[in-house]
Order: sequence, then C-alpha cells, then structure tokens
Amino acid sequence: MAIHIFVADDDAVNLQVANHILSKNGMQVTALSSGTALLSALRQNAMPDLILLDIKMPEMDGFETLKRLRETEKALGIPEIPVIFLTADDTADTEKHGFEAGVSDYIRKPFDPDILLRRVHNVVSKEKRLHTLRTEADTDMLTGFLNKSAASRAMSELCASDIGALLMIDLDSFKLVNDLYGHKTGDDVLISFAAILRSVLPEGSRIGRIGGDEFIAFVSGMQTTDAIAAVTKQINAELVAKAKELMGEEMGIPLGASVGAVLVPQHGDDYEALFRLADKSLYTVKKNGKHSFSLYQADTAAESPADAGSPDIGRLSEILRERAVPNEAFQLDKDAFTPVYRYFMRYIIRNHLSFWQVMFTLHTTDCTGEASFKERCDAFGAHIRESLRKSDILMRSRVNQYFAVLTNICKDSLDTVTGKLLRSWEQSGGSGITVSVESKYVSYEEQPQKPQKHDFHIAVADDDEISLRLAGTVLSKAGFRVSAMKSGKALLNYLAEHKPDVLLIDVQMPDLDGFETVRQIQAIPGASEIPVVFLTASDDSETERTGMQLGAEDFIRKPFLPELLIRRIRRIAEMSARGSEK
Repeated sequence: MAIHIFVADDDAVNLQVANHILSKNGMQVTALSSGTALLSALRQNAMPDLILLDIKMPEMDGFETLKRLRETEKALGIPEIPVIFLTADDTADTEKHGFEAGVSDYIRKPFDPDILLRRVHNVVSKEKRLHTLRTEADTDMLTGFLNKSAASRAMSELCASDIGALLMIDLDSFKLVNDLYGHKTGDDVLISFAAILRSVLPEGSRIGRIGGDEFIAFVSGMQTTDAIAAVTKQINAELVAKAKELMGEEMGIPLGASVGAVLVPQHGDDYEALFRLADKSLYTVKKNGKHSFSLYQADTAAESPADAGSPDIGRLSEILRERAVPNEAFQLDKDAFTPVYRYFMRYIIRNHLSFWQVMFTLHTTDCTGEASFKERCDAFGAHIRESLRKSDILMRSRVNQYFAVLTNICKDSLDTVTGKLLRSWEQSGGSGITVSVESKYVSYEEQPQKPQKHDFHIAVADDDEISLRLAGTVLSKAGFRVSAMKSGKALLNYLAEHKPDVLLIDVQMPDLDGFETVRQIQAIPGASEIPVVFLTASDDSETERTGMQLGAEDFIRKPFLPELLIRRIRRIAEMSARGSEK
C-alpha cells in the first residue's frame, strides 16, 4: 500500500513541488492549503501515514495546527500521526520549539528532492517499526488476540465507555487434548478456536487471551440472554466440528466452551469488578455440566453468610484439576514468566541452590518460507517442552527463540542434557533448521546485580578539540555515557570492540572525513546498524544529501545549541533502543 502523506502549506508553489516529488516516487499525496483544511480532512476519516506541515501559515500557524491536531486525534481515538515541519527559518530556537511540541523532524525550504524523500522515508519507516513493536507487545502470538495485559487495558476502556456484554470464555477439557494428542494438536485447536470466536462474535468485538485456554471478550451492544445463548451454541457447535476434523470422529474428548457473562453498564463500569462477576457466572456453568452459558444476575448470585468470608475450595479444586501440570517443562508466556522467574530467583538464593539459563535460537538452512519456518519453530518448542522436566520452566521470547531455566543440573552436565535434546530432535525429523545454544550457570553465590537504568552510550568523533569537549560535556551532564575520539580512524578502531547506541561524527575531518568514516563503519560486523548523526558547519544541501544517502539519521549544525543536541540524540537513542528490544 502506498504511503499516504498530507502536505499543508499556504504556498501553492511549495504544494505543487512537494506533490510532484512525492507522487513521482509512488506516494499518495493530499495537498491542503491551511491548518484548518488539514483538521477537516482528518475528521473525514482520512488517516495519513505522515503530515508535512508548514510553520508559517496565516490564520493558524504550524505550531497551533499541531496543537489542535493532537487534540483532534485524542477526540477521535486515533494514534498520533508523525509530523515533519516545513520551514525556511534556519534558527535553532524555532527547531527547539518544534521538537518540544513533538515533531519528528524538520525539512528546509526550498526542497531538495533527495533530502525530502529520505527524511520522509526515515520517519515513516521508524513509525511503522514502532507500530509493529507495539502490536507485537500487545498480541498473543498463537491466537492473534490481545494478550493478558493488553486485554485488561482494552476491556477497562470499553467497560467504562460502552454498552454491551463482557464474556469470559473457557475451553472445557482442553488439557486432555494436550495429554492425548500432544501440544502441536493443542495449539491447532487453540488457533481454530480463535478463528471461531472471530467469526461468531459480532464484528467490532474485542477479544483477549488471558490464560492457556481462557479468553475474555467485550461485545458492544449485546444486551439480551438470547443473544448470549445464540453465540454460545454456535461456538460449541463449530468447536466440536473442528475438533473432530483435527483429531478424528472418535476423539472421545468432551471438548466445548463455557461462557460466563455480565451486562455492562447494568452491573457497573469497572472492569475488575465486572471480571469477577463474569468469572462467578463461569463457575456456575462449570458446576452445571459445562458447554453452556450463565448470565450474571444480582438477585440470584448473592452469597450465603458462610460463603462470604471464605474461599470456594471446590471451585479452586476444579480449576486445578483442569489445569494440572503434565510431566513436562512448564511453559509460560512473557507476561507470566517475569513474576515466576523473580520468585524463582528468590527461592534459589534463599535455599542456596543453582540452575542453568539456556537460550535456544533457531535458524533456517533450506530457505523455506516464513510460514514453514514458523511451523518448525513451533515444533521445536513442543519438543523441548516435552523433553525437559516439570521442574524446568520455559518461555518463547521470539518466534525463533526459547529461553529455559533448568534446575537440578550439575555445573558440568549441561552439555549432556542439551546434546541429548538436540539429538532426539534430529532423530525425530527436525530438518531444515539449525539450533544454536547459549547458556549461563547461576548459583546463590553468583547473585545477579540489580539491573541499572540504561545509560545511552554515545561515541563522538571530531578533530576540533573544543567541539569535542563541548559535546562530551553537554551529553555527559544530560546522563549519557560519552566516548570521545579525535579522528575517524580512532572511531573505527574503537568500534572493533565496542558498540555504542549512537555515533556523532563530524563531517569535516582530516585524513578520513565523516562520510568515508561511515562507509568503513558499514563494513564492521555489528556496527552498520548503529544510528549515525553528522555534525557539520556546512549549510549546503549537497552535504546533507550525501549524508542521508549514507543512511544518516540526522544532521546537527555547528555551533550547536546544547538543548537541541540533547533532544535530538536522546530521540534517536531511544528509538534505536526500542527497536533492539524486540
């Protein structure tokens, strides 16, 4: 899909030039002659990927337009659109105010086509990368639904603002699928069940996976018992049909779905309270045969005095029976793994025990497609889960990566354990991928130090000692860790053994100028992806165009304004850090 860009400028010539440059390069452009026209277009459900906004416009300038844009986005419930300011003003003060207001970049007028395109592509690609990271962070990888934490946020907003039904949906007897048919089939059932929920629940419903076989959904507008009964009946019918397709007509498992429901806002608008009521209704279904639904009714759900002050041990026992831990490693998602791991560490330290941390990373060897590679990664995950013991815990950190904590293994016995696991994987037909193993032995004597707050590391190369000292002082006082070099060659030597977060490089240096330094950096393994910002006293577009062609993130002109230097470097460092977390 073509990149869609709004360009708002009161100068018709500038609009025509920008439109010509961007359209010629495959982008969809909407030209607007004022800030008012931009806001009007946005309210008409036009959602661009980027806005180019002139600062100096009559009636409503760029700063005021940006302010109203953010207010409009909030009112419409849409994410913030990245904005690049267009300006013929070359003062640092204007630029500083723009970054304070939240713009992504500046483009000087008159436009240089190469610089315009590269800055546009830089901002759009970064925004898409961040959107992907945010989506992955909120998504359950198996079903594509919201994960537990993201579902909690979404349901809280919906319960507070909408009318409908909150449904807690539980797969009955799902543990038997894993026990009798294996986790691969179990995953297939979950994926199929997710597809059934998407097709049966009305369009616009929000769905989350809050446990291994538990789901939460908010169905806007659903307010009757008949409607809840109808979707429950259809879910169960389609689930049974799909299960027989996956496991055979004689599968013999009483698979089904139980639904606990509560109407919103009849019983309040607080998600946590409504969740407990839906959960109470779900328990009613569980006690009365499963595969059905129960709608919470306040007049029939009151607890007896004996029940009010004590936990329901029968309900707890039922939940534990249905989710009994099989004789294999205990796999958790990322949200659940962190608190378990922290508790585990405390237990290890308190009892003077030790364990191994092991990271399995998978790589394709036969250039298969993405879908095929993911299937093999899924199969490998099931293999290590079934091969390890129930005292071990396991997390899938990426599509092709598994992190395991192995207990009760001697310090010199890990190779035996992992070797056996990998051999059995190969013998079971695990072709097409290679597995690399990283490990770390942890004991109570080697307690990990509390992680320190990340200090961004900036490497600065400038032959001008005054500029070098000034940049180092400014950035150090702002909390950055700074390494200073007086030449491009010194920087290249430094990068052979170090990997800073950002490189700040002067363009004009003797022997090896900034551009040639960057060309040689791109040949250093692991260094080519480090963001580069050029320092320059030059104001010509050719210098900027050359730097952008080399992949520079930004240019900072000398003499620089300390506050502006800090803001630009911090923005780039934080963007880079977010990209590397995933």
